[in-house]
Amino acid sequence: MLKAAIYGMGRWGSRLVESVQGSSKIQVVKGISRDPEKHKEFSQKTGIKVVSSYGRVLKDPEIGAVILATPHSLHVKQIQQAAKAGKHVFVEKPLTVTRKTAEKAIEAVRAAGTTLGIGLNRRYAPAFLEAMSRIRSGAIGDVLHVEATHSGPSGYQLKAGNWRATRAEAPAGGMTARGIHTLDGMIQIAGRVTSVYAFSEKRKLPPEVEIDDTTAMLLRFSSGATGSQSTVFVTGDIYCTRIFGSKGWIEVRGDTELTQRGLEGAPEKISLPAVDKERAELEAFADAVADKKNFVVPPEEAINGIAVLEAIVASATRGKPIQIK
Repeated sequence: MLKAAIYGMGRWGSRLVESVQGSSKIQVVKGISRDPEKHKEFSQKTGIKVVSSYGRVLKDPEIGAVILATPHSLHVKQIQQAAKAGKHVFVEKPLTVTRKTAEKAIEAVRAAGTTLGIGLNRRYAPAFLEAMSRIRSGAIGDVLHVEATHSGPSGYQLKAGNWRATRAEAPAGGMTARGIHTLDGMIQIAGRVTSVYAFSEKRKLPPEVEIDDTTAMLLRFSSGATGSQSTVFVTGDIYCTRIFGSKGWIEVRGDTELTQRGLEGAPEKISLPAVDKERAELEAFADAVADKKNFVVPPEEAINGIAVLEAIVASATRGKPIQIK
């Protein structure tokens, strides 16, 4: 049983704690917040004590891992501190907000010999897993093009002063909150991104919310495949990835719906049972710790995803494609 502390007691931090209650692999035994008094009800409900000192938690021999649900720009320092203390780390996406800091986080974990997991929960969605199995078996032939969107009305919920509403914490519009998931899937399908041509604008959000709400890009992958991706932060919810191959296509719609079509015949529609993605990713992290694996998500994929965030901003600003090495 891996005993963990969670840093960041907001809505999503609470969701992560809830997801692993009763798990035989990982248990959250302590919370960390700048203001523990705000979380008395949480402590009473879960029996988890909330403290204010990250440093003290890192010195606690009972704690084997930390879960970070904190502002994105803080991740690299918090990962470095945990790695130095010999603690395993599960960090919410995105890993960091710049390629340089992502590389530093990876370097710290590798040097310490600890395990790093990243909260890319859509990796565990049944429809995506089924799609990956079919693609790898050659069901749709060679992958030629991938298109994806992860959009929704989250931008309307942002308020001035919220860290998620700032460009420093959320570059490239809704990519850090939503689009990073479909991007991660595209990288798994087609290889690392080598070129980005992007547009990113604020069309509907008020002036006090800094971030863009409409972001679109064209991508080139290391496999030679092309891609297109969008994330609109002020529309109805949709999560969709379409993979076009030389023998047909597959569409992933949400977590449980999959459609496949070959060169001939009618589309095959498949519905799969839902799973708790957060529990699945945290238990996969605990398994990696037990198996003494450094990384749950391949580090080259994690770094490439963050490099794409930077490239989106640079391309939208300069009005030209950005190459990623």
